[in-house]
Amino acid sequence: MTEITSKYADFEGLRARAVALRRQGLSRRQIRDTLFVDNNDILNRLLEGEPPPEWTRRPRAKDDLRAQARELRLQGLTYDQIQLELGCSKGSISRWVRDLPKPPKRTREEASAIARRGWERTLERREEERQETKRLAAEEVGALSDRELFLIGVGLYWAEGAKSKPHRRQERITFINSDRHMIEIFLGWLDLLEVPRDSLRFHVHIHETADVPTSERFWAEVVGIDVTRFGKTTIKRHNPKTNRKNMGEGYNGCLSVRVLRSADLYRRVEGWWYGIVGAALSRKPAKRA
Repeated sequence: MTEITSKYADFEGLRARAVALRRQGLSRRQIRDTLFVDNNDILNRLLEGEPPPEWTRRPRAKDDLRAQARELRLQGLTYDQIQLELGCSKGSISRWVRDLPKPPKRTREEASAIARRGWERTLERREEERQETKRLAAEEVGALSDRELFLIGVGLYWAEGAKSKPHRRQERITFINSDRHMIEIFLGWLDLLEVPRDSLRFHVHIHETADVPTSERFWAEVVGIDVTRFGKTTIKRHNPKTNRKNMGEGYNGCLSVRVLRSADLYRRVEGWWYGIVGAALSRKPAKRA
């Protein structure tokens, strides 16, 4: 506590502000950014005893499912029939209702049909839970500051962008990806760095079996320019031995974004990346509350 109060002279005042923000429904990340608290241990102490807002909690669906499963079992439904109704696993159902009376036996055909429909319902529920988890996680991010976008862009480029090698010294910014959102974030990062759009060159890379004109129009819409401003499309020849999965209506190949006269920017990106590495490795692990 002494260490904390030495850094934050008005600790109690800061705690009062943190508690007030928590009660307004803000997440830990939002409170941290608002109060400029960069230490998780300090944040834990500021929020000690304050429950998280409801929107940050993961849903506890199984409490309700257990009650529903017991009610259906009392109505005479089998494990498979309960699974069909609720979409949960038969293992969970067994634990919830094993003390209740068993229903009458069914035929093999009935059992097979019920089991099949039950599994389909289980898959549907799992997908619903998967999408709900993603939705809640997306809400936790909130708005990005310029600094956050800057750091994201550096990491994104160093993970996906072209890099100079000792055996092939080529210092220039080139980014290629098949994900439109990755391209859009990369372009937003270049805008943040005040890289003029007229210094960018775009090229589509796509398999010869795809609808090339449609894909070119797709990428032109993503980057907001006329397709005639694209460079020559690179066509990937078909290899019959390759079992390709990225085919169909959603396949649009990759878009390459190249920045002209970008040697200096490349060197800065490399420096920024190693600055991030050094800062990350020098951080002390956050203490658990």
